Amino acid sequence: MEIPVAVYVVWWATLIVAVVLVLPLAVYLLNRALRAARQIERYAARALEAGVGIAGNTENISALEGTISTATGILQTARSIEKRTGAVERVFELRAGGAR
Repeated sequence: MEIPVAVYVVWWATLIVAVVLVLPLAVYLLNRALRAARQIERYAARALEAGVGIAGNTENISALEGTISTATGILQTARSIEKRTGAVERVFELRAGGAR
């Protein structure tokens, strides 16, 4: 059985179109996708670097909260001492005033 010449013509025409048009278009689109992926990778690296910096700058917040808690306790104790000192001061003033 002999294959008609038209089949060969269609086959070669399709092959030429695929090589001349489709292959370069596929390479171009893959190249664009690769460039976009590399750009995304660069942006992700920058985001990671920024995130690590933020984490480093905010890691002391818990220590600061502990300091605030301790300072609040110290302030309450200082107010208590101030009240008692005021009472002692009044007693000394009364005694000093009475001795004159």
